[in-house]
Amino acid sequence: MTTATDGAADGNSDPIEIRRASLADAEAVADVYLRSFHATYAFPLAHTDDQVRGWIRGLVSSAQETWVAVDGGRVVGMMVVGPGDLDQLYVAPDRLGAGIGRGLLETAKERSPDGLSLYTFQVNERARRFYERNGFTPEWFGDGSANEEGQPDVRYVWRPFVSRT
Repeated sequence: MTTATDGAADGNSDPIEIRRASLADAEAVADVYLRSFHATYAFPLAHTDDQVRGWIRGLVSSAQETWVAVDGGRVVGMMVVGPGDLDQLYVAPDRLGAGIGRGLLETAKERSPDGLSLYTFQVNERARRFYERNGFTPEWFGDGSANEEGQPDVRYVWRPFVSRT
């Protein structure tokens, strides 16, 4: 379990708890995912909200690492990370810019210190700027044929600096 500092504009620096998700968190994780997706993209999800909720329950109960950012008992961010792979990272729309995504990303880097890769949609300029500010570089641009939404995507990679001595 780690903490991140909430850099909210009101000057509070309350710690955000970052921890592994439990099955009890599944509904809140799905809510963050769905609210964030719907607030970010003009195109629809490839699945219904109910299907997404079932998928999230499966993620949380699987061997994959689902992590949550919690503020005052409320799940405000989520990610799924595996060895070398950041599969999902979403922050509640009303909490963007508060350092939550960075805290989750730092946890992902700690879990995969040899490097990470991830995909995001090309239209998500905010996410692309965020990843690039945090050391990721674009490696591949897709035409949408490799994802269920059919949207052009981009694969980012982060490789930590390796000192050669």
